[in-house]
Amino acid sequence: MDDELNALRRTRMRWNTPLSEPHAELLLDRMALDGGHLVDLGCGWGELLLRAAARAPGLHATGIDTDEVSLARGRAAAGSRGLAVDFLESDAATWDEPAERAFCIGAAHVFGSTKAALEGLARIVRPSGRLLYGDGFWAAPPGPAAREIFGPDLLTLPDLLAAATGAGWHVLHFSVADQREWDDFESTSRAAWAEWAAAHPADPRAGAVREWLDRRLREYVTQYRGVLGFTYLVLGR
Repeated sequence: MDDELNALRRTRMRWNTPLSEPHAELLLDRMALDGGHLVDLGCGWGELLLRAAARAPGLHATGIDTDEVSLARGRAAAGSRGLAVDFLESDAATWDEPAERAFCIGAAHVFGSTKAALEGLARIVRPSGRLLYGDGFWAAPPGPAAREIFGPDLLTLPDLLAAATGAGWHVLHFSVADQREWDDFESTSRAAWAEWAAAHPADPRAGAVREWLDRRLREYVTQYRGVLGFTYLVLGR
């Protein structure tokens, strides 16, 4: 797809993860936000980071990502809300500035694997700090198609928790995305392109967009709905 459609695709999404508003508020509560530095590694457009900054005006908030379109969206949102949040184009895996708080949600792949992410993040978060870590896991045994879509490195939830403790973290809180959060996430990930395709049926790109929409929905309901889970861990050191 071209840059125009790629920029459009996530515009109906609140955040790029299966997460409801009440669940987000719970996670921010558990992070005990105050002053200090909060870094969001693999931030996308940083909606949760922006909400953290609004909660704790003394927080120094920084979002790190390589997707300039998403970073521009985050900067625009910060400006419209009057929030002093920095959005930097950089590789999250090479970030080495210590912070009292960190987010890393759905970005373990940047580090190479779940275990590598948990180990790398332990070198960034200061002692007595907290990390909000979000990652996929197998909630049920996957079929071959699901394994092909999500790769060989996904863990079960017990193994993911063991990886966290093995990297030196203490699990202060964990929760998982429920089915409604997943269904809403999948629906909103398709919504902007579905609206565009309905409004532009004669556009030469419309066929490819509709094909992607149909394939994404089919894969979700037949291959990984109820099989792929997503957990949010608040981890301390």
